[in-house]
Amino acid sequence: QVQLVESGGGLVQPGGSLRLSCAVSGFTLDYYAIGWFRQAPGKEREGVSYSGENFSYYVDSVKGRFTIARDNSKNTVYLQMKSLKPEDAAVYYCARRPSSGVPSTWSSAKTYDYWGQGTQVTVSS
Repeated sequence: QVQLVESGGGLVQPGGSLRLSCAVSGFTLDYYAIGWFRQAPGKEREGVSYSGENFSYYVDSVKGRFTIARDNSKNTVYLQMKSLKPEDAAVYYCARRPSSGVPSTWSSAKTYDYWGQGTQVTVSS
């Protein structure tokens, strides 16, 4: 049974940091890419970051502030978020797709087949 479980969200002040985790089970992480997405109220789901077989991608708005990392031995993918801004507030989701996916489509949600339930990130003073 494929599962992805996000954790690590919470309330943080602007400029603060959080580390999200995506713990996966039911499949071998080595053969899959993981994407992080977010969705704020009234907005479309947005691709934030992607961990492929040998490369990573970030949406422009988080470059230099967010870092994605994976530990295949722990079946976990992390999203380290620093210098958080109010506009980063959203529900964050992780999702999987095969590593063979076309890299340029990493931010297309429809290319992913399994999703976690999401974790809320609130950035407010």
